[in-house]
Amino acid sequence: MMTGTVGFLLKVLLLSAGVSLLIKYGGPHLAIPPTVGVSLALILTPSLIVAAVLIVQAQRRSA
Repeated sequence: MMTGTVGFLLKVLLLSAGVSLLIKYGGPHLAIPPTVGVSLALILTPSLIVAAVLIVQAQRRSA
C-alpha cells in the first residue's frame, strides 16, 4: 500500500514539475493577449474541468 502511495505522489510531483517547466520556458513564446477575458478563462478553466469530472463520476455512481 505504501509503495502505491509513494509512486502516486512521485508521479504527481514529476507531472507538476513538467507543467511548471513548460509554463516557465514555453509560456513566453505564446502570443496571448493580456485581456480580462483571457485571464478569466485561464483562471476558471481548471475549476470547470474538475467540476465536470466530479459531476460525471457522481452520476455514474448514482446510476
